[in-house]
Amino acid sequence: MHKTVRQQQEKVERQTLSPFACLSTRSRGRMRPEEPCSLRTTFQRDRDRLIHSKTFRRLKHKTQVFLAPAGDHYRTRLTHVLEVSQIARTMAVCLRLNEYLTEAIALGHDLGHTPFGHAGEYSLNLLHPKGFKHFRQSLRIVDFLENDGRGLNLSWEVRNGILKHSKGYGEILPDDMTELPATLEGQLVRVADIMAYVNHDMDDALRGGMIHSDDLPGHLRKIIGDRSSERINAMVSDLVNTTLRMNDGRLHLGERMNETINELRTFLYDNVYRNYRVHNEFEKAQRIIRDLYGFFLKHEFPNGRIDSCCPPHGLSSSADAMQMRHRQVCDFIAGMTDRYALALYSRIFIPRPWSVL
Repeated sequence: MHKTVRQQQEKVERQTLSPFACLSTRSRGRMRPEEPCSLRTTFQRDRDRLIHSKTFRRLKHKTQVFLAPAGDHYRTRLTHVLEVSQIARTMAVCLRLNEYLTEAIALGHDLGHTPFGHAGEYSLNLLHPKGFKHFRQSLRIVDFLENDGRGLNLSWEVRNGILKHSKGYGEILPDDMTELPATLEGQLVRVADIMAYVNHDMDDALRGGMIHSDDLPGHLRKIIGDRSSERINAMVSDLVNTTLRMNDGRLHLGERMNETINELRTFLYDNVYRNYRVHNEFEKAQRIIRDLYGFFLKHEFPNGRIDSCCPPHGLSSSADAMQMRHRQVCDFIAGMTDRYALALYSRIFIPRPWSVL
């Protein structure tokens, strides 16, 4: 019987990938069953759906750290995602894990981020009665909001990796496995996310004159180097070599590298994220989100962006109706780009000069 291109690729996976890798043929499946593609494996298909989604395209105009950056070379949420993908895929290839699964999780992990970066997330978490976390919103997007409400119908492994990628301020690789994605590929994305942001945020802060190269403690520079490429290579090499040496089905960082990355994160929090220039813009962004949220709880959405501005029929109480309204407003604002939020805020709240024609 003639095998399809997809089946041939699946055979190559079985022959070449690590025993610890997640094979495409072992996926737990999708929320809604589909006929397999004749060319692409399950995880290749997921990757393509994410790249072609509208939400993915909007990441190019969402803040990473510097709000609505004017310079062409500052990172945005999109370039962050691409850097995470590159780092994670490099490690996946070295460890003989599933590169396509790794890439799909990396491309989808930050879809739920708000305009204005963590300032937007912080504000929505206060405003929405049930709180707001970007990783839950990412899953909501791929499950329900994309594709005109049909979602992307991604595989369980990609959805799990998206939901469990966030590390907060905790350990990079905690001992409690319930905190981690179920696959090593998802865990790679979690670590690559940290490796990417500590390096590119350092790079952007240097470019913006917030810090200088000699501000980084000398013992850290000795371990990971002075340039971004040296730092990334040192971190990636340590994880790959330590994991291969342990060979126990888990990811590992050397103790010194783990301490170094955590110390670098602390340095960035103290000198960049809490810098008065960043904090001042953070407060302005919070005000924008807060005002837009309050306005759209009471008014129509512009340009039919939400199918129904009123809660659907059949809700049992006014409390249910208000809960639905909060959900709609939260989805609407979380999906905005920085520039769209700024333009909408200006249109609603900034007076325009009066003229008589």
